[in-house]
Amino acid sequence: MAPLRESRRHARMLKRAALAGVVLAVATLGATAAPAFAHNYLVGSTPSAGSVVTEQPGSVSITTNDNLLDLSGQGEGSAIQVTGPADAPRFYGDGCSTIAGPTLEAAVQLGQPGEYTVVWQVVSTDGHPISDSFTFTWQPDATQVLAEGSAAAPECATGGSAPVDTDAAGTDAAESGSGVRATDLLWIGGALVAILAAIGVTLLVLRRRPTP
Repeated sequence: MAPLRESRRHARMLKRAALAGVVLAVATLGATAAPAFAHNYLVGSTPSAGSVVTEQPGSVSITTNDNLLDLSGQGEGSAIQVTGPADAPRFYGDGCSTIAGPTLEAAVQLGQPGEYTVVWQVVSTDGHPISDSFTFTWQPDATQVLAEGSAAAPECATGGSAPVDTDAAGTDAAESGSGVRATDLLWIGGALVAILAAIGVTLLVLRRRPTP
């Protein structure tokens, strides 16, 4: 009887160890996946991408799924840059922008009719900078007063905005548009493999019968 009791005791210990492995793997997945889904992503803009605008918008804004970090004055803040029309682009706005929760906004008066490009950059909730761009068409009616714009990108006099890196625009946003970067996917994939392996071990142990 003693060997049988010892065998059952050993089996129970193996089962507990396997279950502990599953719990550990799940905890690991939670720790790695949580930061991955913290990246902000674009949910809307004013004007809307691809839209036709006939009256001065007064401002241009983008809205993300979560509050933005305001790092103005620290060299890595948020900004909006508006240029157009496409055939003879000039810069519009004073280079300043403001953050209100998940929204970044800049005061802008548009100039000659045509296609305009909005390049934006923000700092996500987790501190990860993201940027992208979109276009809209400006077709002002006869009552609209047109702005002159400027040949060079304006710099905010109050330092409320960071310079926009137009070359990098879209790169980080493409990675973070779904809330997940490529490196995060690797971590999540590794954690999932660990969970599946732990579940496999658990099932194996549970199927074993103690030998008399």
